[in-house]
Amino acid sequence: MIATYGFHATLTAGPALGDSLIDLLLTGLEEGGPAASEHCLVYLLSRSASDPDVVHVTEGWTTEEDHHRHFAGTAARALVAQVTALLAKEPEYTDHVPVGGKAAF
Repeated sequence: MIATYGFHATLTAGPALGDSLIDLLLTGLEEGGPAASEHCLVYLLSRSASDPDVVHVTEGWTTEEDHHRHFAGTAARALVAQVTALLAKEPEYTDHVPVGGKAAF
């Protein structure tokens, strides 16, 4: 499968909540979570080197429609609500179209 839709989000957690935010976002990879979908081809979390409460999320999906369909589901909406509760400000989003690359852990 090829990712044709994606985005990058910068999330700023409340003071000292960066670890909790990352732990919560990682639950999206668990069975039933939106990032566990076969349509989610990239789900990368990273943290700011200068501010541990700033978390970056990069996602790549097979299609924009697949992303929206999964995030309309109950599990994804519940996860988004929990994430939102940890944030100090509104997330910043940048949309993109993946063209290639590599991730290895």
